[in-house]
Amino acid sequence: MREHSEDTRTADGPAGHGHVVVIGGGIAGLAAAHRLLADGRRVTVLEASERVGGKLLPGEIAGARVDFGAESMLARRPEAVALAREVGLDERLQPPATATASIWTRGALRPMPKGHVMGVPGTAAALSGVLSDEGLARIERDADLPRTEVGDDMAVGEYVAARLGREVVDRLVEPLLGGVYAGDAYRISMRSAVPQLFQAAQTHDSITEAVREIQARAAANQQTGPVFMGIEGGVGSLPLAVAESVRARGGEIVTGAPVTELRREASAGWRVVTGDRVLHADAVVVAVPGPAAAGLLRAEAPEAAAELDGIEYASMALVTLAYRRAGTDLPAGSGFLVPPVDGRTIKASTFASQKWGWIADENPDVVVLRTSVGRYGETEILERDDARLVDVSRHDLRAATGLDATPLETRVTRWTDGLPQYPVGHHARVARIREHVAKLPGLAVCGAQYDGVGIPACIASAYAAVDQIHGDLSAVQELTANPVRSLHGGAGE
Repeated sequence: MREHSEDTRTADGPAGHGHVVVIGGGIAGLAAAHRLLADGRRVTVLEASERVGGKLLPGEIAGARVDFGAESMLARRPEAVALAREVGLDERLQPPATATASIWTRGALRPMPKGHVMGVPGTAAALSGVLSDEGLARIERDADLPRTEVGDDMAVGEYVAARLGREVVDRLVEPLLGGVYAGDAYRISMRSAVPQLFQAAQTHDSITEAVREIQARAAANQQTGPVFMGIEGGVGSLPLAVAESVRARGGEIVTGAPVTELRREASAGWRVVTGDRVLHADAVVVAVPGPAAAGLLRAEAPEAAAELDGIEYASMALVTLAYRRAGTDLPAGSGFLVPPVDGRTIKASTFASQKWGWIADENPDVVVLRTSVGRYGETEILERDDARLVDVSRHDLRAATGLDATPLETRVTRWTDGLPQYPVGHHARVARIREHVAKLPGLAVCGAQYDGVGIPACIASAYAAVDQIHGDLSAVQELTANPVRSLHGGAGE
């Protein structure tokens, strides 16, 4: 009896001829498979879990279609919206019904300030109402300070606090960055997370002046249309549609198929083992999170594996709650963010029925909202059981909005080690990983841990990996040098 079944021959010749194995069925892996098929490759996608989609997860609560993972995608980058259109979702693309959000700070819900770049204002007046008088006065000192040298990289919080004071970081930058990375602004890399601010800091003495220039440049470019986009039924439907397109084009997707071995063949190509099956391919795209990627690459690329082992992750949980609309009054807008400095448990809330028009249209008698809990380094809150997470969410919602009704249904979705952290020096780590991977023909990596955590960033990473498989490193080099900005979608991302 053979220990493994061998995929040894294909219709067009020996196994591996034109065959690419994609390890990982999240949006990055699926996007890579979709692009490879368009280029005429034979593709097999291996996903360890029983479903595709990764951090994109559609579902229902009280009959309402919602997302239990990421819920919006940046529309000012082309990759995600273009892919949605390619797989037949054009008519289901919808911008948020409202882009007006709040910040729950200093004891009240306050309008989210405008005129800032990831919380960094162009003028002190932009943060009026959110900061104290002392905090606003501190911003004014920026113009008189000598330039702050940022070197090769610097933490966003450290830089902004030096220029504008800690209150700007604690009350605005921290909750905005926390909504993207579930991280700590005083650790997060400015170069990787807010690259346009890093570039400006290298050439401007005053950061408020730099922000005004960034805003003027954006106005001159006359970008129109929504900043963010959703999909009717939830963005969790995107990976399902991509997977359907992959299968329709002849690609194979296998779920429940963890890869246990990835080795180079003696002749050429790669040997991939999953369960009792052995696949032979001339190229492999590794599209799984850092720890899993490290395990796969340890035998053939130990230096890359060691770097991947060093990537840290934050865990979080989303608490989704459905209420009867009768008697449920929420403030206007899409939701609110919560600065950690205020000592609350939740870090954000999204009023999903107000943010996404299809939820209200399809479910006129139900109101859906969600909260998020958990940041980098927080463990106690996520050790609580689901019932306690619902209780603390309801407690904070009551304090913020006055909502005291009993929900019809609740659901807690835990994303353990769900968000890669981008600390100072992240760009250099990514460059080293890619340098080691590039030494092995027919191997590429992609995913949220490299060039940005948003959906467009993951897709851009996938496309660059496909180009690398084809011998073109220009896209990989561009992404490594210029990561994709990941913006906050308003509240509760």
